[in-house]
Amino acid sequence: MIKNFLIIKYIGSDDKLGLRINKEFFIKNLNSKTRGSERLVLDVKEFLNSNKAKLNENFTVIVNQGPGSFSSIRICFAVAKGLEISKKVKLLGYKNSDLAVFNKENIEKLIDKKLIEKKLIKPIYLS
Repeated sequence: MIKNFLIIKYIGSDDKLGLRINKEFFIKNLNSKTRGSERLVLDVKEFLNSNKAKLNENFTVIVNQGPGSFSSIRICFAVAKGLEISKKVKLLGYKNSDLAVFNKENIEKLIDKKLIEKKLIKPIYLS
């Protein structure tokens, strides 16, 4: 059962972060004009800190596997993998087509229908 999580949609357009902590849900829209690995790391850190999220083995990070920009997806995976290694969080992925609208209800449906995967080996890039 996934209780507390960070969900990252970072595919090159309409990028967002979502966070559920203690049954509260928050969304942050990311600025597409200031892109890059440093910016995503800072956005994630700021978002987690501002909502007092505690990362540990009971926390899950869910990332968008695409389709999307090659660079954006690789940056997202790197940030998520860093959190998995450093904070021992669980890491899962989802396909963009399985989450039509990025909101609390659709994200919970995504989790309940078990449309998230543990294997993040085959991301889908736009060509």
